[in-house]
Amino acid sequence: MTVALMWEARAVEGKGEELLAWAGGRPLDPPPLRRETFRAPEDRVLVITWWDGTYDTPGLPELPEPGEDLVRRAVHRWRFETVETVETFEADAAEV
Repeated sequence: MTVALMWEARAVEGKGEELLAWAGGRPLDPPPLRRETFRAPEDRVLVITWWDGTYDTPGLPELPEPGEDLVRRAVHRWRFETVETVETFEADAAEV
């Protein structure tokens, strides 16, 4: 089973790049199976990490709260466990 942890923050106006660098520079120990960092309008940053475990697995490392000088509000956090995985592969142009 896989569990995904989502961490989302909204930067203080004009500090989106700084928050993005802050989030990307935070190591997790142990490292997750996968980690992706996203950005969105209004200086939002989202980090999703994937772990072996279930929804209730204790002790999974999470990103901390950034300093108040970087964020407009408390970080939002969610956990999701895998229900289904579908892998899509693009056909090689020669096979079409």
